[in-house]
Amino acid sequence: MKTKRAALALSALMTLAAMPAHAIDVAPGDYAIMPSGTNIGLLYFQHQSSGTFEIGGGKVPDSKIEANVMVLRGLHYSQAFGMPALYQAVLPVVGFESARIGGADMPKAQGIGDLTLGFSVWPVQPSNPETGTTLGLTAFLTAPTGNYDAAKVSAGSGTWTLTPQIGLIQGLGGGVYLDMVADVALTRDHTENGDKIERSPAPQVQAYLRKQFGQKTSVSFGVSSQRGGKVKVNGVDTGQRTERDQLRLYANTFVSPTLQVQGMLAKDVHVDGGFKNDYVAELRLLKVF
Repeated sequence: MKTKRAALALSALMTLAAMPAHAIDVAPGDYAIMPSGTNIGLLYFQHQSSGTFEIGGGKVPDSKIEANVMVLRGLHYSQAFGMPALYQAVLPVVGFESARIGGADMPKAQGIGDLTLGFSVWPVQPSNPETGTTLGLTAFLTAPTGNYDAAKVSAGSGTWTLTPQIGLIQGLGGGVYLDMVADVALTRDHTENGDKIERSPAPQVQAYLRKQFGQKTSVSFGVSSQRGGKVKVNGVDTGQRTERDQLRLYANTFVSPTLQVQGMLAKDVHVDGGFKNDYVAELRLLKVF
């Protein structure tokens, strides 16, 4: 019974797209190269709502989850190995308004989430970003610093995750850009209360078509697709997967030379092995120092 309960709770907590330990979401333009010495602070506010839990090709009735996530993120641009480089840190704070599966309210472990550290370099730099190619490589390391309980819907993951990522920006001319990102989350197996928890590698691809209106404003539309991430408890398949296709719409503008406001709306169009988001709404504030 304990193993079944832990597996059920894991199915809920591990499918929340906002958790940096489980998915490294990238906004359009994030792989643009900034001058060395630039510092940027970001503050995200996100709300996720789902009334559908899909697993094994079917739906679990009377299931619901609503989560509010605040994310603090800091960026420092520099030089490394003769290339532009970026150091960053990301820390979420998670609150669950509700968490229910099959009519049963799930216990919650909310609060501070897992800390993610990232390091990027750009081996390909465009001479003309308007029509050129930008290619960056990033390694993210997520530490189990968050509030976690294997038998609860948790803000943390309880284990380490390494996520190598590659990002591409291709200028198409006329202020139009193609942003593409691919990564894979490699999660370390761990044991909680005598139960061995395993998760297979989880690849993700994100692609956006972005239109820049001068230097201040842009609008983007794209998709995120995740696969893999099969979760086993003591060798038994829980049915949880990282199988999610999500449509996203972004818009941002600089309200002053150093302050940008960005909004994002997203909706899951296909999910298997977890909660299907009816919508995700996000507000991001960016400050250049």
